[in-house]
Amino acid sequence: MSIAEIGFSAPPEPPDERVPPQDLGAEQSVLGSMLLDKDAIADCLEEVKAQDFYRPAHEAIFDAVLDLFGRGEPADAITVADELSKRGDLARVGGQAYLHQLIQSVPTAANAGYYAEIVHERAVLRRLVEAGTRIVQMGYAQGEGDIDDIVNRAQAEVYGVADKRGGEDYHALGEILDETLTEIEAASGRTDELIGVPTGFIELDELTHGLHPGQMIVVAARPAVGKSTLGIDIVRAAAIKHNMAAAVFSLEMSRTEITMRILSAEATIQLQDLRRGLKNQDQWNKLARIMGKISDAPLFVDDSPNMSLMEIRAKCRRLKQQHNLKLVVIDYLQLMTSGKKVESRQQEVAEFSRALKLLAKEIEVPVIAISQLNRGPEQRTDKRPQMSDLRESGSIEQDADVVILLHRDRGDVEREGEADVIVAKHRNGPTKDLVLAFQGHYSRFNNMAKDGGF
Repeated sequence: MSIAEIGFSAPPEPPDERVPPQDLGAEQSVLGSMLLDKDAIADCLEEVKAQDFYRPAHEAIFDAVLDLFGRGEPADAITVADELSKRGDLARVGGQAYLHQLIQSVPTAANAGYYAEIVHERAVLRRLVEAGTRIVQMGYAQGEGDIDDIVNRAQAEVYGVADKRGGEDYHALGEILDETLTEIEAASGRTDELIGVPTGFIELDELTHGLHPGQMIVVAARPAVGKSTLGIDIVRAAAIKHNMAAAVFSLEMSRTEITMRILSAEATIQLQDLRRGLKNQDQWNKLARIMGKISDAPLFVDDSPNMSLMEIRAKCRRLKQQHNLKLVVIDYLQLMTSGKKVESRQQEVAEFSRALKLLAKEIEVPVIAISQLNRGPEQRTDKRPQMSDLRESGSIEQDADVVILLHRDRGDVEREGEADVIVAKHRNGPTKDLVLAFQGHYSRFNNMAKDGGF
């Protein structure tokens, strides 16, 4: 055998006999603490679920404790043993003697939350191993699907491990009712009516109660009406005024152009002056003050060329994990490309529309999709847009939770500086025609009220 063969020949790999991540001592301490102290049950509930336990017996004991606790009954070694006996599980978990052993193994019930955190962390690591195994299988499954789809599924596997605590795919109505009641109680305790991400526009917020997680909002108009401006306005309201992390994915404007528009709107310096260069010290002073004010705002702009939907999804997941992302704006829908061969452009846009709705639900943030309208309004007498004018895909109308159509009648002198904001679809509320002031020289819309605005 040559030296080269010795250097490069790999020994046969031994079978992987490693034990999955787990800590049985921590699991026992969690259960023992819960049997000792009712307060420990509440502490542990914040960290772990039944499926986080490695040993099935521990999962069964945890489930019995939760049922007793939920019914308002005491949960100790005697009552839990009785509950397990009724289920036919007592012998399987080790009998009543094992329950007493759990109690004796606890150093102190005061540390229950820390023990639970260890159990949860080991469960996350096990799910990571499982996800990694599935990703490896995807990699070896040559010829089974498009490469972009495979990478996207792999990213979703990792995201699911990081973002979720091993939740079930389905939930019983009783669980959902509890969650819903909590949301209603929280809403009832608010002094104002705004629940979701604010848009910055009084009437629009009153109508929608803000933009809600999981919603897909379409803002559509003909070219040069101000649809991108409205999208940036909403981002400014969220990130600058309310300190909510927001992201703009721009397939049309550069990041400096977007930033220039933000500065114009915030500093009330005409956009043309910024483009030509400031000529007086007052404007420079005003610009410096505004830059200091907004520099720490959690606003992220991505103007990467030829951005694919898969890239946008991956970046949104990362922003959600790292910055608690609250709002996404994509400008604009018809400029997106998949790089795949499709039967028609209409089909491709329909796929984008559906994928953006799924993205909104997956990362639990409202996603605003800026969209073009076709030439339909120009062929009508009143020029007002309708949902049927959404360009290249009727599925946009179907997927969207909210559809906002912008219209400015440039031929009406009496309404110069006004814009119609037509809420043509509102899945969870009424539709309405609103009016905003259009201040194009500052690259922004504003409330019609004198004291409105940001």
